[in-house]
Amino acid sequence: MNEPISVYNLIANASWPVLLIIIGLVIASLVSWTMIVQRWLALSRALRDLQLFEDYFWSGRNLRSIYSDIANGEQQTGIESVFVAGFSEYERLNDQNADPDAIMTGVQRATRVAVTREEIGLEQHLGFLATLGSTAPYIGLFGTVIGIINSFRSLVNLSQATLASVAPGISEALIATAIGLFVAIPAVIAFNRFSARVEVLTKGYESFVDELISILFRASHTRSS
Repeated sequence: MNEPISVYNLIANASWPVLLIIIGLVIASLVSWTMIVQRWLALSRALRDLQLFEDYFWSGRNLRSIYSDIANGEQQTGIESVFVAGFSEYERLNDQNADPDAIMTGVQRATRVAVTREEIGLEQHLGFLATLGSTAPYIGLFGTVIGIINSFRSLVNLSQATLASVAPGISEALIATAIGLFVAIPAVIAFNRFSARVEVLTKGYESFVDELISILFRASHTRSS
């Protein structure tokens, strides 16, 4: 009775084109998992920073005091950068005795640019995960097609084709598809999950900007009256 062929032996004995595709998919999987861990840590930290800053912002402290503490700090979080951009623009225009409407326009522009910058940072690596999730199965399928073609070509030299003579080649070919799916599925799940979290963070930033503009709007009109 023949011993079953292990997955390792199937990969080790694969033809060079199939083997190169498998190695490429394995490398892509390692890169993907590195990015998944990095994005998970970064987005979790950004969400925690947003919650902490909102608690600090609504603690009743003076806005200039909050701005001074953050501006003099060593490193600003994402939401802190948005606040600093908006309030520093407010202070600059306020010192120039600008019209309240002009002040609000400047604050809106500064905060919008800051939010966009933070959103770009939050979406880092998501494009790679999306591309990998959509292409890895096809790359694996390409390896499968090559393996099956090689398997059938080997039958030309056989006087009688049997399942035992074809099975190893077909099994080797199907390994490439399995690895492609193994690479793609986590990438797709991570992309969808992280995209939803980025949307939550972006909405949180935009909601804070609306609240900040409302506060500064009242302050600028109180000053001008």
